[in-house]
Amino acid sequence: MSEYREREKNEIEGGMLYLVATPIGNLSDLSERAIKVLSEVDFIAAEDTRNSRRLLTALGISKPMVSYHDHNRRERGEEIALRLKSGESCALITDAGTPGISDPGEDMVALCAEEDIPVTLIPGPCAAINALVLSGLPAGKFVFEGFLSAKSSERKAALRELAAEKRSIIFHEAPHKLRATLDDMCEIMGEDRRIALCRELTKLNEEIIRTTLGGAVALYSEKEPRGEYVLVLEGAKQADGVEFWTNMTEREHVDFYLSQGMSKNEAIKAAAHDRGVHKSEIYKLVL
Repeated sequence: MSEYREREKNEIEGGMLYLVATPIGNLSDLSERAIKVLSEVDFIAAEDTRNSRRLLTALGISKPMVSYHDHNRRERGEEIALRLKSGESCALITDAGTPGISDPGEDMVALCAEEDIPVTLIPGPCAAINALVLSGLPAGKFVFEGFLSAKSSERKAALRELAAEKRSIIFHEAPHKLRATLDDMCEIMGEDRRIALCRELTKLNEEIIRTTLGGAVALYSEKEPRGEYVLVLEGAKQADGVEFWTNMTEREHVDFYLSQGMSKNEAIKAAAHDRGVHKSEIYKLVL
């Protein structure tokens, strides 16, 4: 084992940005290598320094910290890049999970790529992948959408664009938005589409609910959503004769094609072709 570890890339290098995946709920999921990096880098950039300080305190680690989040990523990113260019090493951590997935870490990586600053990832927990594997839905091909908009119109537009997606689709969702999101999914995707609702992953109260969209809407009409959710939605099936637009109105059907970059005339013609009607019928309904 000691000979194997000697061959590993474990020495901290000056001028390197280390993306360190942190636990999404269970502290024991933090790897030995992650702890080593956090202990030995020159400084740590964290999404929320207060939250991350609690993690470091639990590990017995004390390091200089800077905040790096959505509201300061431009100016703070440049500051971090300058320190890296001067030879310092930095670990970038998010509140939970893998940096760069649904957080501003991706901007820091892009900046480092532009500035020719080396970056490496210390792999570990990722809520999206955990949920996908536990969902019971096809995991060989999938798409990750992250958080949907809080605005109903924007959320529905995004879901219409995904209505025909055949791969499993992964979303993050907050408890206070869950019911509205499920209602919109059920309206646009159909109540029979399968979904896995994964909450409190790796925590004591971890729960995986495998049901349909109709079942999920019914369940949460009585049950109060609690904790952060990862939703894994089954991809569209067309082989059984159910088309992606079945639960769309004519206007929503046309809007779907408009969102794909078609002109209004092309969208009306495509929707009419799908429905087996003359385009003039669709034209009258949408104008």
